Amino acid sequence: MGIFDKIFGKKESTKKETPKTYNQEIEKTSEMLDETIFWNIIDSSAKNTKNQDAQEMFLVKEIEKLTPKQMIGFRLRTDKLLYDTYNSEMWCAGYIMNGGCSDDGFEYFRNWIISRGKDTYYKAKENPDSLISQFVEGEEYYDFESFWYVALTAFENKTGKDLYDYISDDFKTNEGNYPNFAFTWEEEEPETMKAICPKLFEKMWN
Repeated sequence: MGIFDKIFGKKESTKKETPKTYNQEIEKTSEMLDETIFWNIIDSSAKNTKNQDAQEMFLVKEIEKLTPKQMIGFRLRTDKLLYDTYNSEMWCAGYIMNGGCSDDGFEYFRNWIISRGKDTYYKAKENPDSLISQFVEGEEYYDFESFWYVALTAFENKTGKDLYDYISDDFKTNEGNYPNFAFTWEEEEPETMKAICPKLFEKMWN
């Protein structure tokens, strides 16, 4: 349907600290972090930083204050929010805002949406065209790849271990289990994109 790959610049991940000694046994879990705690961390990070590098550092430090189980839960909550916005309409918004949107680009786009906070996320989930509120003149890309990894970095900093090893197999709302869907728009038919995201289309599509 004309979806083309677009190269997204990769950002350096937050510098890892020397792992702290952590002797307690860590068990696998599929339990997501309490949503209120999750969004309090995200909203605070967005409010108190001015760019993605600073927000990434802020998030890692805040997540390090959680227990190992909660750190895992932070990543699981993130994956669930990504899962819940994996659909054609959201992809249309990402395609318009980034001038194209590959599979990986769509992941990084939705991570960026989460990083903007609870209000932005849920409004976008209801209506992706609401992301016009996040338009910044001169902004080239709306993506945040490293946001996906802040819990992994915090977990390794605190435990010296790989968070992925502690995600229980019964956690299914993740990228390996995304649903199939049919695209409801095509780049070759701009009117189909405009019908889904009229405000974004008018402001950003050229």
